Amino acid sequence: MNPMLANDAAQLDQILEQTLATAKQFLHNLPQRPVGVTYPAKHLQALPNAGLGAEQTLEHFLSRFSSTLTGSTGPRYWGFVTGGATPAALAGDWLVSTFDQNPSGTTETAAIQVENEAISMLRELFGLPTSFSGTFVSGATMANFVSLAIGRQWVAKQLNHDVARMGLYGLAPIPVLSGAAHSSIYKAMSMLGMGRQQLQTIELLPEREAVNIDALRQALAALPKNQPAIVVANAGTVNSVDFDDITAIAALKQEFNFWLHVDAAFGGFAACSPQFAHLVHGIEHADSLTIDAHKWLNVPYDSAMQFTRHAALQVEVFHNSAAYLGPMGENPGFFHRTPENSRRWRSLPAWFTLMAYGSAGYQEIVERDCGLAQMLGNYISDSHLLRLVAPVRMNVVCFSLVGHPDSARIQTFLNAVSATGAVFMTATVYEGQPAIRAAFSNWRTTAADVELAWQAMERVAAEQIDKL
Repeated sequence: MNPMLANDAAQLDQILEQTLATAKQFLHNLPQRPVGVTYPAKHLQALPNAGLGAEQTLEHFLSRFSSTLTGSTGPRYWGFVTGGATPAALAGDWLVSTFDQNPSGTTETAAIQVENEAISMLRELFGLPTSFSGTFVSGATMANFVSLAIGRQWVAKQLNHDVARMGLYGLAPIPVLSGAAHSSIYKAMSMLGMGRQQLQTIELLPEREAVNIDALRQALAALPKNQPAIVVANAGTVNSVDFDDITAIAALKQEFNFWLHVDAAFGGFAACSPQFAHLVHGIEHADSLTIDAHKWLNVPYDSAMQFTRHAALQVEVFHNSAAYLGPMGENPGFFHRTPENSRRWRSLPAWFTLMAYGSAGYQEIVERDCGLAQMLGNYISDSHLLRLVAPVRMNVVCFSLVGHPDSARIQTFLNAVSATGAVFMTATVYEGQPAIRAAFSNWRTTAADVELAWQAMERVAAEQIDKL
């Protein structure tokens, strides 16, 4: 055995103790760690010959990189829509690497049972009927990819064509319609050979990011008679957390032949709260559904769920035929249902956190985050330095500086706020105008964090006004 490897095997307890101490120090200091850090470019180190061993490698890593690790899992990281890791999810995630099970489809491990239980609990959390099957994937982009792949297979079979077996050759472009589709929908269409430009953007309601149902009906009616299509509905847009009327869209299935995919990456968690559950009414009528886990479920990257009512179609697309895998059987393994053959045991952190905190715990997280977003929104509404550009519907605050700042001024403001270490937010464009997003989805965030962030935001905005 390699001497370094043999030494590490003999010192495993000490290596794990040092690793634990490092993790504890990071987590204990998380509230004080700068949320935004500018990472300086470093030269790329060469591969060592003999190697350093695990302990020295840990020390070397910390000396080079620890000061530039951000508090992105902490309470004031409001960029994108990023959760943290609950204590239970963190424990589960550590054990994923320790147990290192194969959850793809083998029968010699309980990993599959854990995934099935986690999916079942998530179905219950989101109020989905048992007719929905589910799988864990790496994120919302991959969940949308899987869902559109199944939808593509469904559309083609309506036309007596099997894309999974025959490819897209000879098949006319598949109509895909949506009001305010997330960028990952375009990416998925590109990867699936459906083409980004084939997505038909439907008119939105005035001053909303929700689709105009009458305009959608007209677009569907304009398709050739009996032409199958895919409709992508939104349950929580990234800028203003707006929701399409899913019940009304599903009702159009009585008139038109289409696959309904609902992108509910983080908005699906509205189902956790009686206060917001009405926003996802009708979601049970979806043919496929995307919900992220490393957002409001607060499990570590990378994790999301893809649900569908058409498990057999999903297997048609993703089944993997190989002699060493054995027969597919009546309940195909997960490698027959996702793009991955090799899969990390993503369901374990989800199982841990769901079991630890239950539906009541997630209702509290959702409602607290939404209340804090409203708190920040109220501060902005009362400010003479900043202004809201969209209503605070749930957990995202979309705002701008007073006047009509260009994207450069917006980014200057964000850079200056980030440099304070108090809060991290991202730029966006809303109704054609540069804006800023603050997304609340971390289980740690409290009113004290909003106060701290607001003080930094207000101070930086005032300083910039003085310089104009």
